[in-house]
Amino acid sequence: MALEHQALSREFVLTGSVAALAPGRDAIMNFVREYCGDEQQEIDIMLALQEALANAIFHGCGGDAGKLVHCTVEISPSTIEFIVRDPGTGFDSADPTDMADDGTNLTEHGRGIHLMRSLMDEVTYSRKGTELHLKKLRANVGKKPAPQ
Repeated sequence: MALEHQALSREFVLTGSVAALAPGRDAIMNFVREYCGDEQQEIDIMLALQEALANAIFHGCGGDAGKLVHCTVEISPSTIEFIVRDPGTGFDSADPTDMADDGTNLTEHGRGIHLMRSLMDEVTYSRKGTELHLKKLRANVGKKPAPQ
């Protein structure tokens, strides 16, 4: 099947256990890696994905292996996008964190959100915070041409 004329999409499902985090991240990165523009883009995506999955497992599933985290990946000619969904109660993504004058986060939570926003081109939440959308613009160089 030629990928040149369509977006490439895949759904991943992880249990809500901490033990599923690294293998799940690795499986997703194995799918995405060849479409990353360069090593720095791959590292940025891997770190943001790690944080997104960790938040879904720890906060959304409470580490409960009986609950599931869904991650949809879509690769287009211009972007690599992730939607991470968990069964949790959500949170207020607009709730400001307590920041020092130098930008240091002084709260117990929110550092991961800041990290993801610094690594990805777009980070948004929906469904009361139980669905996270991450978008990375594809670099012009790469190992494999993008699907079109």
